[in-house]
Amino acid sequence: MPNISDDEIKDEIMKLHNSLYEKFGYEMTYFRPPKGEFSRRVIDTISKLNYVPVMWSLAYDDWDTEKQNREEYGKKKILENLHSGAVLLLHATSKDNANILDDIIKEAKNMGYEFKNLNEFER
Repeated sequence: MPNISDDEIKDEIMKLHNSLYEKFGYEMTYFRPPKGEFSRRVIDTISKLNYVPVMWSLAYDDWDTEKQNREEYGKKKILENLHSGAVLLLHATSKDNANILDDIIKEAKNMGYEFKNLNEFER
């Protein structure tokens, strides 16, 4: 996003917003810059559209479909890096994530963590 114009940023976000609303009746309020690439200008443009920019605090290379069949690696990476207020970025393209998500949720709860949506976080 840092390499495209403000108008292109607005166009991309509004296309996504409208598509989600048309298909699911969901109004987007948060926006995560793709690849975590942003600039002050991108954040300002997102904010002017009344979106709250959100970054993640935990991610790993789960997006790479060539790097699958590493379920134990994924579990370890996630569980060893959990912390209060963590925002997890887990990509839907990962079969590993689909296979380990139930275990991750159970183990995190056993560790005393709760899962909340972004609206429930204390600011």
